Amino acid sequence: MQQDEPTLAGLMAAAQMGDRAAYRTLLKEVQRWLERYFRRRVAPQQLDDLVQEVMLAMHNKRATWDSSRAFLPWLAAIARYRWLDHLRGHYRAPEKPLDDADYAAPGEEDALHARLSLDRLLAQLPDKQRSVIDLVKISGLSVAEAAARTGQSESLVKINVHRGLKRLTSLVEKAN
Repeated sequence: MQQDEPTLAGLMAAAQMGDRAAYRTLLKEVQRWLERYFRRRVAPQQLDDLVQEVMLAMHNKRATWDSSRAFLPWLAAIARYRWLDHLRGHYRAPEKPLDDADYAAPGEEDALHARLSLDRLLAQLPDKQRSVIDLVKISGLSVAEAAARTGQSESLVKINVHRGLKRLTSLVEKAN
């Protein structure tokens, strides 16, 4: 079977209408497409796990696909986000318990105080602003990922980040 846009979009539309055979065919074709997509992006031993993660995400989000829009860009967006999550998890340093050498050295106390001050400032923000600032500006998530985690729209995430940073600026200026 060809993995072209009209064919895959037709299979997805039929699957959304309850056609199980179309959904099985779609899953097979999507799996082949994802294997080609990730083949040059991840190590061979990671390929199957990543393909399965994307297929599970596609299954969970299948109701969000709009049949008036293209299918492959929708699938590619899901694949890209899962790939980035995979990279973050893969390259993140493993956690280890603290020992005496991990406590702040005398020169590092300023950074520790800065973080405590930031936490106190963030505590003065409304919950929605605080959470999106933490996710986007501190944890480094994209606006789309923060929106998915908080249940806010992407526009609302951007607005809350902007308003929260503006409020933090005014709080810092008042303190000085």
